[in-house]
This record gives sequence, C-alpha cells and structure tokens, in this order.
Amino acid sequence: MAEEFNTDGMLDMYLFENEQLLEQLQERVLEQKDADCFDEDSINEIFRTMHTIKGSSGIMMFDNITAVSHKLEDIFYYLRESKPENVPHLDLVEHVLEVEDFISNELEKIRNGSPADGDSSEIIAGLDKFLEMIKNGGVKEGGKEPPENVHEEPKQFYIAPVATSASRFYKIYLTFFPETEMANVHAYKTVYALKEIAEDLLYSPEDIISDESSAQKIIEDGFRILLQAQCTEEDIRKAIGIGYDIEKVDIFECKAEEFLQGFDFGEQDESKAVIDLESSVEEIESKAEAKQEAAEEAKKPEKPKIAPGDFVIKSKEPGKAKKLAKDRNKGEKASFISVNVKKMDQLMDLIGELVISESVVLQNPDLKVPGLNLDRFNKAASQLSKISTDLQDVIMSMRMVSLSNTFQKMNRIVFDVSRKLGKDIEFEMVGEQTEVDKNIIEKISDPLMHIVRNSVDHGIEEKAERLESGKPEKGKVILSAKTEAGKVWISVTDDGKGLDREKILAKARKQGILDDNKPDEAYTDKEVYQFITLPGFSTNEEVTEYSGRGVGMDVVVQNIQSIGGTLDIESTAGMGSTMSLKIPLTLAIIDGIVLETGKSSFVLETGVIKEFVRVKEDMMIYEPNGDEYIMIRGECFPVLRLGKWYGLKEYCESVEDGVMLILEVEEQKVCLLVDRLIGEQEIVVKPIPSYIKKVKGLSGCTQLGDGSIALILDAVGLME
Repeated sequence: MAEEFNTDGMLDMYLFENEQLLEQLQERVLEQKDADCFDEDSINEIFRTMHTIKGSSGIMMFDNITAVSHKLEDIFYYLRESKPENVPHLDLVEHVLEVEDFISNELEKIRNGSPADGDSSEIIAGLDKFLEMIKNGGVKEGGKEPPENVHEEPKQFYIAPVATSASRFYKIYLTFFPETEMANVHAYKTVYALKEIAEDLLYSPEDIISDESSAQKIIEDGFRILLQAQCTEEDIRKAIGIGYDIEKVDIFECKAEEFLQGFDFGEQDESKAVIDLESSVEEIESKAEAKQEAAEEAKKPEKPKIAPGDFVIKSKEPGKAKKLAKDRNKGEKASFISVNVKKMDQLMDLIGELVISESVVLQNPDLKVPGLNLDRFNKAASQLSKISTDLQDVIMSMRMVSLSNTFQKMNRIVFDVSRKLGKDIEFEMVGEQTEVDKNIIEKISDPLMHIVRNSVDHGIEEKAERLESGKPEKGKVILSAKTEAGKVWISVTDDGKGLDREKILAKARKQGILDDNKPDEAYTDKEVYQFITLPGFSTNEEVTEYSGRGVGMDVVVQNIQSIGGTLDIESTAGMGSTMSLKIPLTLAIIDGIVLETGKSSFVLETGVIKEFVRVKEDMMIYEPNGDEYIMIRGECFPVLRLGKWYGLKEYCESVEDGVMLILEVEEQKVCLLVDRLIGEQEIVVKPIPSYIKKVKGLSGCTQLGDGSIALILDAVGLME
C-alpha cells in the first residue's frame, strides 16, 4: 500500500516532531555524559525516542534514517532488557551523538528539498560492533538474551491470531486533542508501537494511511483498536504513551468471544449500552459511574463491558449535533502554530511604524493652538498609547527565544573537542533561559562556537601542565548570559593558562602591526588582547583541526559587528580568560529620554539613567591632561560633554546652563552633560545605515514625532 501513500502533507509535521525529539535526545545525553552510565529513565527515554523516529521515518519511507535509528534502538533495547555491566559509557555517548548528527543532517537535507541520501552503513557497522562487544562482556553467566528487536517495513498490520492460555484481549479507545494536526499519522504511529507486542491487532478507521480525511474522523469519533497480546494494561499504556497529541487512553479488557465480535460487539446484548433519549447527560454519567463502583465492590474480575466506541448518545434538541455522554468539559489547552519569521519581521516593522505615527499624531503642532479643549482627545490618546504598548509587548514576546538550545550546542562542542584533544573539561551553563530575539540567536551561533572552541583548545591546558601548576586536573568552561540595559551579554570563561601578553606582542611586532615609535609598555592589556581578533593572527605554532590557521576570531568580530555588537576580552596569565559578547537590540521598541545638544537630537534608554542633576561650576574638577570630574554628594564622577565628544557646534559649554545625567551600567558611572531635556518617548530603534561609518557611542537611530531623526546613544560605548 506504500505506493498509494502520499507523504507530502505530513512532511512538515514529521520534520517538526523529529527535530524536537533530537534536541531533547542531545540534551539528555549531554546531561549524563560525565556519569558512569545512563540511568534507567534515560535508557527508556532514548529507546522510546529512537523507536518513534524509526516508526515515523518508516512511514515517510526514509530508509537510511529508519535503519540507523533502528540499530541504535537495538542497543538500548539490549541495555533495557539485559542490564549488562562494564558498558563503556563515553563510547556509547559518542555513538548516540553520531546517530543524532546523521539524522539531523538528513532532516536538514529534507527541509531544503534535497533527497535524504546519506550513507549510514559505516555508522550501522560501528553500532553492530559496539552491540556485539557489550553482549560478549555485559551478559552475566547464564543470563538470557532478550528476543531480537526485529524491524519490519511499515504496512497495514494484521497479525494472524494465535491465542494461547497467556493471551489477553483488549479494546482500546484513543481520544486526540481537537487541535492535533494529521491525527491519522499519530494514530498510525500508535499502531506501529503496539505492533511490537501484538498477537492480533485491528483498528478503526482502517484506511488511516491512504485516506487523509480519516484524520478528521479520528478527531471527532476517536480511534478504536482491538488488541490480542500477552501483556498488562500498563504495558499497553507505556507503548502508546500520552503526549501533546493524545489526550486520553481508555483500555478495556474483555473475553475472547467479545474480542471476536469486533467493533460492534455491544449491539447483541441487552445489558450493554443503549440509546437513551430521555435522561440528561449528567444522569447517564452518574448511572455509569455507580455501576462501575458497584462492580468494583463486588470484586468482579471483568471490567465494564462498554466499549470505548459504544458510549451512550444523548440528543438534547432536534437539529442539534449529538454529543458523547462521556465527554467532560476540559480546560483550555495551549496550542501552537508555526509562523514564518519573515512575517514576524514584517509585523514588527508595522508596529514600529505605528509607534512613530502615534508620536506624530500626539505631538502634532496643531494641538498646541491656545484655547483648544483637549480633554477628550487626551483621554482617547491615553487609551491608544496603552493599547499600542501592550501590542508591542506581545509582538516582542513572540519573537523572543530562549538561549537554551544554543547553549546545548556549545555543550556538545565542548564534549566533542575535549574528547578529540584528550582534555577533561567540565562545562557549566548560567542563564541559559535568557530570552533574546530570534534573529540575534541566528547571528551569534557561529561566533559563539569559535569562542568556545578557542577556550577548549587555546585556553585549557593539558592535564600534566595543569597538575604542575597546581590546578585541578579537570578544566572548567563557563558559558553565561544575561540581559541588561537593552543589551544581551554572553560570556565564555575558562580557568586555563590565559593570554600571553608578551607572546602576542612579539607576534604583532613580527607581523608589523605595532607602531615602531611606541614602546610595548604603552599598550594596555585590552589593546594587546584585541590583536588576536585581527585576520591571520594566531599564536598557535601547531596547526590543529580547531586552530592555528589564523582564522576564527576575526570572523567572530566581523559577525558580531554586523549586528552592532562588540567583543571584550579579559585575561589573567595563569588564571584564565573571559570573552564577552555585548549585543544591542538592532530592532526594538524601548522607553527613551529625548535630549538635545546644540541643534542635534539624541536618545538615551531610560534604564541606564540613574538621575538628572543641576550642578554648579565650583563642583567641577579639571585635570591638566584635559580630563574633567565632578563631585556629587561626596562621590567623584568622570564628566563627558556630549557636544565636545562629537564636535558639535553651538552647544552650551557652561555646566550651569546644561543638565547633567548620571549614567550607570554594570557599576560603571559617568556624568553626561547635555544642553536640555525634551521628554520621555517610546523609541523605535533602527540600525544605523551600513554606508555610515561606525561611530563610537552610537547604537542606532530613530524617527521622532516631528519627523526629525535622532541618534540613539550607547551608554557602554560612551564609558569606554
């Protein structure tokens, strides 16, 4: 029947589900990579994951994915059943991740419209060899081998009944959530799972593979299964599982003769369910529950004989749809849909334009005509502002994605690189639940990968070197994230040998980077460490798979700068290094303070402004080198005159004529002198056009209510 099976409509669901499963699989495996072995829950979870991927891939006819997932399933089937000892854990972890990589690559090909033609033979051979090895060394003497985990090609299953004294008979009814897409595929996966334990198996509707309309029928009427097997009800529930698709599973054990009557077994016995048009739904349900309680008190062996598909039907009024009497009112369940990111970008742009238009309306000069009564207008404007603010919050939250998946990828990189380099490294993640814009996550993934690799390769020393310097044998890499003042801060810290200032200077001088007239001592540590981000600069004398080619850090800086970010490097010789990415939001709506200096308008984000201060000249301190400071309540702050900083004309030079803003970011403070404050306003942040050279202290621009352009100040850039 495979030739009649159209998979086109199922492809998106197949990709979505299996990508989610692979992410969960990788996360679980990496969580236990440092353990002595997988715990029982993990073994069962990995087995179920591979079983599900095998089944759905078999349905979609991706044979190479089916084969490799089935082979890994064999290994965990053996681990689950035989519980062998002396299983090399790290080797097993590598095998699982190798399979995960292979399937992920194949899914990416499928998503891009290419055939899934990867060769899995080498991976399968490795898994066979590993399975044979643990069988020889893991089964206790006299231990019984579990039955072989045999894979069969997917088809309409009908297994000839071979009932024995141990056989048991079940009638199963599955209820799917109303929002479940392609319920026929989910039903088929359930059948595929039960096939493993079935002696006889029938289901209704029967044409779930070839008839796509059966999906709606399953949603409305449920999916019914007749099962003959040598298992318990608990075994059936484990095989089926209850996830985001299946809402409820009803299982009724019955006698063989009832089983043979098929799905219409309830019509020949008066004691079975009848059509009741008189009683209310609540009365019918109460009678059914009372009958079941009475049966339990009498300790009767059989469960109620009402089949899940034969529930009593109550017609409330002529012309109204019939309703199952067993249905209960259920609480609302969260449902999700996939949306193209481009549509989200368009929506975000429209919200930005709406905010700008709102400012144009509310700041229209026509409203400043004397004598106008604007009470009603102001009330309506206030309501409009509230709605637009709520709308902004919702749209922004829709675009925000947790960094957890990106951090897990870094966890995988640390594991792979450390294994290949023979280093023992502990990886710690902090703040992985930090949410950032999806576009930012896509931009920082590659730079972050280079930085993490450098920490493992360049930073962490060999075991002997660490022991010699009095450090623990196991190195440590910490990946942390946080948001502050509208910025995303992501740091990679290692406890390795740190950067060698003298070695970097020698390499820089050799490449002609240094100024011949400037002594080495004149370069600050920060300036020296920035040399490693230059193209072709590498202090690694030996070229390895991961470093020594003079590429990597320059790519990191280019990618970060392309989204208006910066890379900050701190290092202590012999103690370790910290590399921090500071990434501004390139497109967002923020609360800002509009200010003016000379004839130019600027905006500062409200969160970085600690307070506004009017100062006197006698509070100022002037240094011979031109630096200025001010004493405010006994505390000394550096002063930055915005007009002088950017070389503007006609700005007020007297501190008494202007306004001093105290800015604070990460315990760093500076006083910013501006001419005047205009007011608070919601600001749509736009990136500075690429044809304009990057200017220190600016992070973007925006359009004000009067149509003029204002530059958005970057507080951190002003403090550097």
